[in-house]
This record gives sequence, C-alpha cells and structure tokens, in this order.
Amino acid sequence: MTMRRPKREIKDMAEICTVIGECSVCRLGLNDKGNVYIVPMNFGYTCEDRKLTFYLHSAKVGRKIEVLKENPDVCVELDCRHGLMSADKPCGHSYLFASLIGSGKACLEEDADEKRKALQVIMKHQTGRDFTDFDEKWVNAVAVIKVELDAYTCKHHDGSN
Repeated sequence: MTMRRPKREIKDMAEICTVIGECSVCRLGLNDKGNVYIVPMNFGYTCEDRKLTFYLHSAKVGRKIEVLKENPDVCVELDCRHGLMSADKPCGHSYLFASLIGSGKACLEEDADEKRKALQVIMKHQTGRDFTDFDEKWVNAVAVIKVELDAYTCKHHDGSN
C-alpha cells in the first residue's frame, strides 16, 4: 500500500508500539452484510516482531458478535496525539495526530485460559496494572475478541512533516 505522504509513515516497530500504547480506544470496523458497522472499544494488544494482535472484550450477545460470526474480516483504527496547528489563513491550519489502521481476522476466544490471558493484556493496557485474579464467573460472562492483523500502516503528523 502506497502512502500519499510517505514522510509521515512510521515504520519503526518500537515507535508503532509506542503509538498504540498511547491510544485507549480501538475502533473495530465490521462488514454487516454490505453495511459498514464501526464500534469504539477498549483494548489490549501484543506486539511481537512485526505481528500485532489486539484483544477486545464484549458482551456475549449483540450485533457485533453476530456480525463477527458471519464475517471475521475486520479493520481496526486507533488515533492519538491530537492537536490543532494554527495558521494565519484558514487553509493553513492542520491537525496533529498519530494513527494506526489495519486489517485482519477476528475470532472469539473460547478457551478460559486464553480469555484470562487476553483480559490480563486488556487490563494492563487500560490501567497500567497487572491483574491475575479473574473470577471464573467474570471470565465466563464476557466474550473476548482476538484480532490478528494481516496488514497495517502507522503514520503521524507532528508539525514537522
């Protein structure tokens, strides 16, 4: 995929993971029988080599779950570092940001141990704390969505490019 402004692309994996780490909301894009459906969700992630995996928790029922069962192809979008860059003329204004957009496959984690691990990843990202005491009742009460990205791009506008 060619980026329109290649100077804004972030290719260094450590910086990509830093951008993801600064985001608290992941927008999950789904294809609901030809209709786009986007859901903002809290998430956790793992970053191993160049492989990105996202974990999201959800109720076990609802539109999102039904759509994922029909079509596991998804898109994720995250953004952070927001700020307006002012100028004297209206069209001289710009917006500062960092973002990641990726596509991949989603699956529902069914194994209780894998769900616990995923919930630990989510809680660590969202709170900065390590939790290990997930009651079985809680684990059984939620769905955990695992998204492995096949492709992604990360970019930023920091005012210098």
